Amino acid sequence: MDFGLAEKTALVTGGAGRIGSEDCRVLAAEGATVVVLDLEAEAAETVADEIRESGGTAHAVTCDLTDRGDVKDTVSALREETGGIDILVNNAGLVDAQSQLKDYDDEKWDLDVDVNLTGAYNISREVFPAMCERGWGRVINMSSMAGWYGGFGQASYAATKAALIGFGKTMALEGARNGVTCNIITPNIVMDALADLSSEELAATNPMFERIRKATPMQKLGRERDVSNLIAYLSSEQASYITGQVIGVTGGIDLFSF
Repeated sequence: MDFGLAEKTALVTGGAGRIGSEDCRVLAAEGATVVVLDLEAEAAETVADEIRESGGTAHAVTCDLTDRGDVKDTVSALREETGGIDILVNNAGLVDAQSQLKDYDDEKWDLDVDVNLTGAYNISREVFPAMCERGWGRVINMSSMAGWYGGFGQASYAATKAALIGFGKTMALEGARNGVTCNIITPNIVMDALADLSSEELAATNPMFERIRKATPMQKLGRERDVSNLIAYLSSEQASYITGQVIGVTGGIDLFSF
């Protein structure tokens, strides 16, 4: 199936990360020009080089999403270079805080809000209005199961991921009459490095992940590409009537099962 991305430019924030880099590869394989945006210049260039070596088109861009001036300048330069951003994947995020609320680190809270939520706002604020003006666009917010159900010891992560759902639905409403869709993805644990491990190996590596695997009806963890393939579809012409939806990539963990 041709997703119609050959003349589109896709910007993936956190594009050098584990899921973001796979998003970049899949979108490039579908023909999109990909902007690998990351705070780490060398890592972004590595992903862009991989894409170019595979025959795709990619730009590596360094940007601090928490710096509105940097974001504005970056998007302005990209507009000049590419003609505009057609697809925005708000993927950048931190999941580094692990403590109960009574012991929570205020600086961790502030940083997670700045990166996970305000960073997505900053880049969307620069990209989304231009999509509406051109009459076509796709925005995908990367949330999490924690955004639906909370996460023990993850107050800032869960709160910001929940906020991305409301933010995404708002963009869906505002873009609906302008040819711009916005959808939200809520993955389970997706990690190639863990997906092939036996139950015993996974328990030894990370006991929490083994508990999650056992609670998943499919009895396995997902892979980065499970998310990236959905992003490619939601970016496509075929997904033009899908907007404001929260879509789980979960192996069924959000189902009632016993």
